[in-house]
Amino acid sequence: MLFVGPPGSGKSMMAQRLPGLLPPLTPAELLETSMVWSLAGMIAKGALTSVRPFRSPHHSASMAALTGGGVRVKPGEVSLAHNGVLFLDELPEFSPQALDSLRTPLETGEVTVARANAHVRYPARFQLVAAMNPCRCGLGGVGKGACGKAPRCQRDYQGRLSGPLLDRFDLQVEAPAVTAADMALPPPAEGTAEAAARVAQARAVAAERAAAEGLGPDEALNARASSPALERIAAPDQPGRDLMVRAGEAGALTARGWTRTLRLARTIADLEGSTGVLRRHIAEALAYRRPGFEPIGPAPAPRPVAAF
Repeated sequence: MLFVGPPGSGKSMMAQRLPGLLPPLTPAELLETSMVWSLAGMIAKGALTSVRPFRSPHHSASMAALTGGGVRVKPGEVSLAHNGVLFLDELPEFSPQALDSLRTPLETGEVTVARANAHVRYPARFQLVAAMNPCRCGLGGVGKGACGKAPRCQRDYQGRLSGPLLDRFDLQVEAPAVTAADMALPPPAEGTAEAAARVAQARAVAAERAAAEGLGPDEALNARASSPALERIAAPDQPGRDLMVRAGEAGALTARGWTRTLRLARTIADLEGSTGVLRRHIAEALAYRRPGFEPIGPAPAPRPVAAF
């Protein structure tokens, strides 16, 4: 998930709430996470950690700090965030080499650190969450108009991110500025606990469906289903497929984006309690993936789907 918005719009706060929407670590996940943290010297030998990781490295972090390395080839931030969340604030301020090093772990769920004296493979299955201002001064974006260098400032700042990296963000969400009137509003009816319960119910539905399809435990989540399995469990109705074809023809979907849109639409349908993937689920998934692509029909209301 990528949050784009001016300073003070709640981007970091929303990212920090994400671990609270995730279910507790399973015994296998707890053991994996503890082993990685033990190798990094972050917990005592033989100890276990029971909390989902939330790692937020500074934007000056090098490629080795993110992926791992050093004389003893210790795990990097992508492995320390295994089974948890890796949050990159001020995303364009990271070096291009460091950001591009994340592309392989995001696809494979592991990272291989090759050095002259060692060749080590670490697990790295994490949720990548990032935040950025619309431009360097933070004053650009829709409805602002206070940036004296717009639109060049915004274009140059966002141009630091490569297209292949942006294509790996399933959700790109604009965070509008928070006004004084917003601060005076009563708190929302749904908090973290209520949202976490909905996420847990949707994950249970996905696990039951995977078992009925004869899929293994590694494919119990929509994000981990293989391509053949995804074609069965996330096949959209004909209007939904037509909308995806139109999005592809308009240049809003790559081949990777097609698969990721299906995963996201299946998750949206599970959160809604729908057994099938309908056109409205595809439209919402496309709206999250490509804010510039306007699906035909009324825009759906956003829902917190990043945690599933």
